[in-house]
Amino acid sequence: MDSGAPAAHARRPRRRRVLLLIGAVLIVVLGLAAAEFARRYIEGEADLKTDPAFYSLPSPAPTGEPGEIIRIEPIASAPAGSSAWRVIYHSRDLAGDDVPVSGVVIVPDGPAPDGGRTVISWAHPTTGAAAQCAPSLGLDPFQYIEGLHELLAEGYAIAATDYPGLGVDGQSSYLLGVPESNSVLDIVRAARRIDGAGIGDRLVLWGHSQGGQAVLFAAERASSYAPELKLEGVAVAAPAANLNALMTDDIIDLSGVTIASLAIPAYTVAYADRYTADEITAILTPAGAKATPAMAELCLLTQTKELHAIADPLVGGYVTSDPATTEPWKTLLEENSAGGQPVTVPVFVGQGEADQLVRPSATEGYVKLLCSQQADVTFHTYPDIDHGLAAYAALPDLLLWLPTLGDGRTPAGSCG
Repeated sequence: MDSGAPAAHARRPRRRRVLLLIGAVLIVVLGLAAAEFARRYIEGEADLKTDPAFYSLPSPAPTGEPGEIIRIEPIASAPAGSSAWRVIYHSRDLAGDDVPVSGVVIVPDGPAPDGGRTVISWAHPTTGAAAQCAPSLGLDPFQYIEGLHELLAEGYAIAATDYPGLGVDGQSSYLLGVPESNSVLDIVRAARRIDGAGIGDRLVLWGHSQGGQAVLFAAERASSYAPELKLEGVAVAAPAANLNALMTDDIIDLSGVTIASLAIPAYTVAYADRYTADEITAILTPAGAKATPAMAELCLLTQTKELHAIADPLVGGYVTSDPATTEPWKTLLEENSAGGQPVTVPVFVGQGEADQLVRPSATEGYVKLLCSQQADVTFHTYPDIDHGLAAYAALPDLLLWLPTLGDGRTPAGSCG
């Protein structure tokens, strides 16, 4: 026993030195993180001061081809090791008319590979339907890009649209598949025009919730709408793929009231050539009709208290019947549900099993539809994961799936 004592005593100073070294490294890392946070906060505050002028366009707004840049400015608060720009670009609405749309583009520092960087076009979950709810308007305009740092570290460029009606004043495109998907594709066209961004023609689509609907529509339409882009795959987390199922599942609770309050004004304007406003809003109770304009002006993530104050009393009394089974809503929701055209590129789907907004049964039904259309599907489910965490839960599997895309890919076996 005595012979081992000196060795034990010798190990203690070494262990102490190791612990001190680890502590010193942690202090440096935490100090650098704090400095980075302070830099981004200060520069983000400075960016906010320029936002009103940047997003305000002359009337009438300039016209241009889809993807042409109207305005662009660098974002000083870009994450360390990257460069970023705020852009306003041309896109098209449901009727095919020119609309200005805002968004952000981020690229990792360093030289681009031969052929340019592959770009991930990110489509965000619901933030609201009013102009002030745009993600790019936030103090941190990158906050809601799920997987931002991981994707930049892998060398991808990221283009993140706000959707029409967010950021730049205009008609809302909430849950309207065509204009949302146009904006998802057109920001890639805009990103490729940025000097120094080094973005090529290879594209992957990635979206969560509302953004899942947007990128699935984009995947269905990319070959006809943006044939110059080489779409390699589409990835979704808890996608709002089947709007009829979404409404049936959610209209009885707060989520459904909120979703409907954002969709009704958008659909009333978008389908004015087919239905009168009275036909579209006839599904509302008197109390629902009175409350809808105020709810549609609130942002989901920053005005939750105000939204709850209006919506909570309307649960169970917002609509007179289920929109998914009531015309013209039944038809309109079907038209804006994914699956109308086959997706010919690989599809990644992630779904939380504890999701009470986009229910697992709805996503499983969509995956079955994809399989019936002979799609190449990779489907993952995550126990105990709710709606808000679905994209983050899916990231490890997504990062393994992305490198498999391209020529020579072996199709996945999720369709059995």
